[in-house]
Amino acid sequence: MRKILVLFFLASSASAQPWRFGVAGDSRNCGDVVMPSIAAGVKSHNAVFYWHLGDFRAFHKIDEDMEHAATTPYTILSYFSAAWPDFIRNQINPFSPTPVFLGIGNHETIIKNRGDYVAQFAEWLTRPEIVQQRLADDSNDHTVRTYYHWVQGGIDFITMDNASMDTFDNAQMAWVKRVLDHDANDSRVKTVVVGMHAALPHSLGCDHSMNEYSGNVVYHALLDFREKSKKNVYVLASHSHFIFRDVYDSAYWRSHGGVLPGIIIGTAGAIRYRLPDTTAGFPPERAKTDVYGYLIGNVDAGGAITFDFHQ
Repeated sequence: MRKILVLFFLASSASAQPWRFGVAGDSRNCGDVVMPSIAAGVKSHNAVFYWHLGDFRAFHKIDEDMEHAATTPYTILSYFSAAWPDFIRNQINPFSPTPVFLGIGNHETIIKNRGDYVAQFAEWLTRPEIVQQRLADDSNDHTVRTYYHWVQGGIDFITMDNASMDTFDNAQMAWVKRVLDHDANDSRVKTVVVGMHAALPHSLGCDHSMNEYSGNVVYHALLDFREKSKKNVYVLASHSHFIFRDVYDSAYWRSHGGVLPGIIIGTAGAIRYRLPDTTAGFPPERAKTDVYGYLIGNVDAGGAITFDFHQ
């Protein structure tokens, strides 16, 4: 009993200290070059994990980094077989021993399907934090999914799957509602951070984001959670290949319920996109393209998070 109390005290004390995590998405095209630098940066900040928001390899074409490094030219079929193992070897492994959590992007579904994804990345989708959380939620739930969550340091990190138009389905919507309902009443949870590939609807990046009705439902569920619980909520996405802060501070959300703190961070190696017209007049600190980099989330003792971009 004494040992348990000591361990509980140490865990509680650790979670009350400021800490950091890293996050970005979209490492197709040139991620084999960019991601090792991101891994080194994440480690230099003593981040406790890295969260990848999807799009590991291109699949609609051979990634430039793989093409240039190949000693024998790829065929389409040999590329399809090599793409994900290449991602693991050149983009995930450099983070070791820092844990990596994976979210699914739309390019993961171009040639492959979700069954292929779960089979290839089972090692990361069954990390102890994920499995323990799933069984804590439901001791009979042994299904490995593309969406999951885990609580760390008083923060609930929720990885959602909107990699295709049909995937905020009834099962995932019911699941996230249960998670938020539990978090609202759990005093140990101070903050919710939701990560997904495409930004939710009606953002300032809406020309390349999720625009399905189910995305509206999730956004309003997060607003309701914040209003009911008075806890912090942050929404992170990638899909667009630039950094864009305060992406939900749009005229639509200002007049339809409220603004959630949100950032698009699709800068981990993919071909760069032009900024949308909605960024006209914004300073580069808010919206910037033609850069590679990642966010460091700085978590304070109360669970509030500030995000610093590192180029």
